[in-house]
Amino acid sequence: MVNKHDRYVGNNPHGGWDVKAPNADRASAHFEKQADAERYGREVVRNLGGGELRVQDRHGQWRDSDTVPHGHDPFPPRDRK
Repeated sequence: MVNKHDRYVGNNPHGGWDVKAPNADRASAHFEKQADAERYGREVVRNLGGGELRVQDRHGQWRDSDTVPHGHDPFPPRDRK
C-alpha cells in the first residue's frame, strides 16, 4: 500500500538524485549526492508523520527501504527486513 507520506530517492537521467512523492511527475528536491537526497527524504517523511523511504541504486533497482517513524512517537514501528 502506498502512503501519501512515502518518498522515493531515485537517479535523475541528467545527473544527480531526486526525491519524489508517489505518483509525482516532478521531483520535490534534487541533490548531487545520494546521501544528501536520503537525508532530505527522511526529514520530509518524519515531518509529515512517518512512512517509508525507498532508495534506488544508479541502475534503477530498489536497494533499500526504511520505515521512518514520526518525529515524536514514543513507540515507533519496528523496521522488519
